[in-house]
Amino acid sequence: MIDRLEKEVDMLERHLQVLRMVIESEPIGIVKMSNETGYPHHKVRYSLRVLEEENLIEPSSQGAITTEETEAFVEDLDEKVDHIIEKLDGMKIENVAEIEG
Repeated sequence: MIDRLEKEVDMLERHLQVLRMVIESEPIGIVKMSNETGYPHHKVRYSLRVLEEENLIEPSSQGAITTEETEAFVEDLDEKVDHIIEKLDGMKIENVAEIEG
């Protein structure tokens, strides 16, 4: 159960790292992103596809570029991540004695 969540978080981290690279270096191609991140080409390509489906990036002849929606997404991202962290913190079993008691 937790393993699946961890895999999803790892994939989200990769998607966000790819998005960060597009924001900082647009236009940027798969080969450069793969070389700089160490992720295989197929994983970078998948992240780019996900980001494109979310309308956060779009392809150009020189490589991936941001869209008009990218800035708003980035502005809301920290708040959304903080909200998820709060939810996860609420799921912790802080004291086993409380369960046993």
